[in-house]
Amino acid sequence: MSVGERIEAGTRRLNDAVVDRPRQVVVAFLLITLVFSGGIGLVSTDTGATDAFTEGLDEQEALDAVNQQFDDPFEPESESTQLIHTGGNVLTQEALLRELRLLEEITRRDDLRVSSANGPATVVARAIDPSATTIPEQRRALEGASPTQIRRTVRALQDDPRFNRAVSTDFNPTSASASASITVVSHEVPAGFTDADLQDVQTTIQAITADSPGDIRAFGTGITNAETANVIVDSLTIVMPVVVLLLLLFLVVAYRDPIDLALGLLALLMTVVWTFGFLGFSGIPFSQPMISVPVLLLAVGVDFGIHIINRYREEAVKGYEPLEAMREANNQLMIAFVIVTVTTVFGFGANVISDLGPIRDLGIASATGITFTFLIFGLFLPAAKLEVDRLREAYGVPEFNSAPISSSDSALGRLLTLPTQVSRYAPIAFVLVLLVTGGMAGAYGSGVDTSFETEDFLPPEELPEYVTGLPEPFAPSEYTVTETITLLEDRFSTNQDQSVTIYVEGNFQEDHALEALAAPNDDPPGALAVGEGGSARPTSIVTVIQAQADRDPEFARLVARSDADGNGIPDRNLELIYDELFASPAGDRAAQYLTPDRRYAQVDYAIDAGASQGEASADAREFSGEFRFAATATGQLVVFDAVTDVIFNSAIEGLILAMALTGVFLVVAYGVLEGKPLLGVVNLFPILIAIAFLLGTMRFLGLSLNALTATILSISIGLGIAYSVHATHRFVDEFNRNADAYESMIVTFSGTGGALLGSMLTTSLGTGALALAITPVLGDFGLLTALSVLYSFVFTIVALPPAVLLWERYHGAWSDLELPVGTGYN
Repeated sequence: MSVGERIEAGTRRLNDAVVDRPRQVVVAFLLITLVFSGGIGLVSTDTGATDAFTEGLDEQEALDAVNQQFDDPFEPESESTQLIHTGGNVLTQEALLRELRLLEEITRRDDLRVSSANGPATVVARAIDPSATTIPEQRRALEGASPTQIRRTVRALQDDPRFNRAVSTDFNPTSASASASITVVSHEVPAGFTDADLQDVQTTIQAITADSPGDIRAFGTGITNAETANVIVDSLTIVMPVVVLLLLLFLVVAYRDPIDLALGLLALLMTVVWTFGFLGFSGIPFSQPMISVPVLLLAVGVDFGIHIINRYREEAVKGYEPLEAMREANNQLMIAFVIVTVTTVFGFGANVISDLGPIRDLGIASATGITFTFLIFGLFLPAAKLEVDRLREAYGVPEFNSAPISSSDSALGRLLTLPTQVSRYAPIAFVLVLLVTGGMAGAYGSGVDTSFETEDFLPPEELPEYVTGLPEPFAPSEYTVTETITLLEDRFSTNQDQSVTIYVEGNFQEDHALEALAAPNDDPPGALAVGEGGSARPTSIVTVIQAQADRDPEFARLVARSDADGNGIPDRNLELIYDELFASPAGDRAAQYLTPDRRYAQVDYAIDAGASQGEASADAREFSGEFRFAATATGQLVVFDAVTDVIFNSAIEGLILAMALTGVFLVVAYGVLEGKPLLGVVNLFPILIAIAFLLGTMRFLGLSLNALTATILSISIGLGIAYSVHATHRFVDEFNRNADAYESMIVTFSGTGGALLGSMLTTSLGTGALALAITPVLGDFGLLTALSVLYSFVFTIVALPPAVLLWERYHGAWSDLELPVGTGYN
């Protein structure tokens, strides 16, 4: 017996087991569902937003090292909360007292673990009364001061770096005014203090500030994580009811029978339960990208369900009894389902090769979920349908509508077969036109942008009215993080986007270490050539030494004695110079650029404002190679650019892998099962055209490949191939009966075409509902998924017929390439 015959025999035996013992199958699947439901409570939520995407990158590891090894006295510690005060003038006596009263309320709470608080109000109070070390004492000091004394104190603090960093860039010392300020509340945390604990602390402070007078808001990692978690919950709360409603609407049209509808919905619910249970048991966290998983699974499940019920009804209309109708329908569909499942797993699972953790998790979860979908819809649903129909017959419950969606006599059937009828006369011309237009769309789409931004994962500053107007329990949470980030960027000096950092490792006590650190600065790449005469503009331990020498004559003489070539950079006595520098008032500043063990340094470089993220990052990486010591380019801009590169590579590699695996599998499958391997290539043709048009549409709409949409190319193969596979498999069944490709395609699209149309409508509108999600990244993904499904359906109807007719025309010439069933596979 050949491999193909053994496979067919195996699927028949499996189908017979389902059809002959439906009650046992139903009970077994319900018990498995009960087991998986126990894992739902174990599902954890990943609220780290961008952190998971940057984990493991060299650039991120270098940035982590910079953050850990270099002290910045002006940056808040990781266990701290920022209080951002805005208003007409936050430096008036009233505003400063308002801030201190809030701090007094916060510090009284033992559960908030406040160890210190530093901001304009505390600095001004201590300047007025140096003995005021506690918040109540500082409040009393300000209450006892006159407005004139406070203004005079603020003017005197204009050169204090700590004070300057805590007020907005519009600070005016003459009028003693600023429109915003930052107060850092530090928390004393014990061992074992978790992110969840920090989140509780910061959200409590957020609630206190919301009830306090004046415009003061809390900000910190815990609050960001809390809002990210709310984004996930709110998005699911908004999207899933819409998806279910749309699916319900179209399933009503497709099934036209409440009992069949209930069975289909039960199978969909089981699919979601199994998948979430798997996530819980496997420890895979549920992140924002994971919101797409249940939507995708529901889409594929609807496709399977419609095909099963529709094919069963087609056989029943022919006069078969229910048992034999289901046996015949499932025998025809089982192989198609296996092919669809395997190719969909290839498409979704191709994302496991990504270097980005959340994308790998998405690939694992979706591929596993698709396998569950096949088992539930391929085995459970037919068994449940038979068992329910037996009960229906026993209790005399009538069928409401058992007709298939379309037939050759219906208007819909004639419409779906129109491309087949037209392409009959010139299949070569049709194929060439499709190849040319698809090639043009793909070439245009190859210029699509790639991006990675924190804002993709955060809600917009203003939610659309259709979201804010929703009643409970669908009303979204209040979101402040994006608005706060914008406020910080607008009113405070944040240079993250205007500079890059070079992290350097070496022995900086060697005589020529500082010369080596400064040597590349004379000839930097273009994006870093912003200094005088095209040189770099660095900030490093060298510039700190030079600045201290300008302020301290004695230190200047030490530097001069240690500078052999007179260029202002000492090249000997470095250990002594460091000791003097770190002991001076500039010691805190020096600690930002050189570690105490003199083994690690960082150099910040200003970049050209007109340079793109990619240009600046590429030049920074090139520049890091010019250092004599081991050097790594880093900084948020460089890290995000590295993620962007990984996103692009993941998208292309995932597409190639999914395409290659799918193509090889289809060629082998049709070769083994039908002796027609080239039908595998024909099967893939519509999807290639669909993906080319999808890429072109992305560029036309200005959508980029980002952390989630980068998966759309391989996912498009996984989702789209189902349409082509179902049509091709039905065609093969008909072609084996009458050996006429044209007539077989007519029968295929007049019958299966209706199921394809119903599946496309439910899938595209269901996945398109993701556009209602809170975050932009999910909205873009939902839109592109809907377009992908639409294109896959359209090109299956339009591109598959001429390709099949062309295959038939040259079938005789290719016969020596065809693999007869049973030959060579024994």
